[in-house]
Amino acid sequence: MARPGRSPCRGPAACRARAPPCASSRARWPASRYRNGVGSQSAHHKLDVAILGGGLAGSFLARQLRRTVPELRIGLFEKSTERSYKVGESTVEIASSYLTRRLGLSRYLYHEHLPKNGLRYFFDGPGCDAALPEMSEVGTANLPFHPAFQIDRARMEADLLADNAEAGVEVRIGARVKAVSLGQDGAHHRFEVIEKGRKTAHEARWLVDATGRTSLLAKLKGLRAPESEHCLGAAWGRFEHVADVDEMGPPQWRERVRYTARGLSTLHFCYPGYWIWVIPLRNGLTSVGVTGAKEIVDSAVRSEAGLRAFLERHRAVGSLLREAKLVDFGGYTQIAYGTRQFFDAARWAVVGEAAAAQDPLYSPGIDFIALENDFVTDLIRREVAGESEADRAERTALYDRFMLFRHEATMRLYRGLYGVLGSYEIMRMKWDLDVGSYYNMWVAAYMQDMHLDATFLEQQLSWQPFLLQGLTNFARLFRNVEAHLKERGTFQRANRGRFSSGLENIDFVEEVGLPRTRRKMLKKAGELFNVVRQRALDLLEVSPEARLRAPLALSAFLSDRPLA
Repeated sequence: MARPGRSPCRGPAACRARAPPCASSRARWPASRYRNGVGSQSAHHKLDVAILGGGLAGSFLARQLRRTVPELRIGLFEKSTERSYKVGESTVEIASSYLTRRLGLSRYLYHEHLPKNGLRYFFDGPGCDAALPEMSEVGTANLPFHPAFQIDRARMEADLLADNAEAGVEVRIGARVKAVSLGQDGAHHRFEVIEKGRKTAHEARWLVDATGRTSLLAKLKGLRAPESEHCLGAAWGRFEHVADVDEMGPPQWRERVRYTARGLSTLHFCYPGYWIWVIPLRNGLTSVGVTGAKEIVDSAVRSEAGLRAFLERHRAVGSLLREAKLVDFGGYTQIAYGTRQFFDAARWAVVGEAAAAQDPLYSPGIDFIALENDFVTDLIRREVAGESEADRAERTALYDRFMLFRHEATMRLYRGLYGVLGSYEIMRMKWDLDVGSYYNMWVAAYMQDMHLDATFLEQQLSWQPFLLQGLTNFARLFRNVEAHLKERGTFQRANRGRFSSGLENIDFVEEVGLPRTRRKMLKKAGELFNVVRQRALDLLEVSPEARLRAPLALSAFLSDRPLA
């Protein structure tokens, strides 16, 4: 957001004098300042694009459209008059590529938020009584090659809204949208806005729902697809005065990771059926919460006192919170859900949590916003450039099918697998499969904008049944290993004293984002799959003579044949 001639930290309307976030849990602004964009006094009732919702998804899209198709009349309507604390502070590589490369926010992110030192997993024993330095660990020994960030969402949303208004977007704060009517046969979409008791009528050629879990269009169109298999709850808070993890433990524990800042990582404390996160934010705040099966993260845990008591039952986490003060609190009874449709040829779309929500273990939220916003922007750009309605409708359907596939593929990483979280040995395998495949398949393609190539997407969709079957096969394999280790009483035997950088079998990170042939990608997939399978067979104690020929061909992993 640092436009030419501006101080780098003046990015999003900026580091102008304001109360630090730790002084208040919310970021506030005068609604009148944003109502019609900078310097505008007349209401623009007719718009090219109306974005409903001013959270990250909507504000990112407004910025992206302004940068890509600057002649558009864009309106953004946000009902809240202050930005409250939200979870989803951690980004990964697709999200970071989108924020830095597509939205031009690199300097802003480094000045106003925090660089992220990767994901970092810790493992405990059955008594939850291991001291932090005793826990087995998976995590980097240096800042990752590809950047990622820990963001204060309330601050970023406030900054984005201000910057979008300055850029000419009609930003309306305290604007409640109702009576949405989607246009038919090319007609504009219509809706009403209520601000301070005054009702106005609006119409737009394109309508994008970014209202988060309010999900206006999902309710209007019956789009919500409940997630019945993966039922998780969550509870969280922001804390002040959390202990510095990099000041804990003996010197050799810090030396093990070459004194890199563990405290800048997203810390995952992993247990059977749930995990606890610790995420640093700017200005002394830390996000701490738990995600897990509903019988674990129940209504008692989803309270301020209940959350604190639950966290403190875990020795390592409790040691971080000994002097901590809870600033604010939130919770979900159900985290994940899907949608039956993302985009429609009638020029409407749902993005962010207005569309779908995934399991947060690998922080995929802004990854999905990146893909959705890229597709929406591309469709609008194509219409402005004069692409035929038939061609645009075909591409809309293609983008929609890909997003449905992408959501399903992501959810298959988690369904029925929360039990394995408590084992270092199983999660070390799962890390290689999940993180390695993420880099190999998804990040590499995104960084080269291959997701905007119709031929590439058609190819990906032609593989869909095989890739989903492969994920199902590995999920079954991991559950078999879980059952085997639990039967022998060795499920958590490696949860103390082990360390892995997580990169031993992911040796191609520096190639990600560079041109790679399809053959090279498939070869790497086969290597990763075989490494994971062989380790699983070792844990299952399968004798060499009983094992199938190794290495297996890639096709063997993608059929309905068991892997062990």
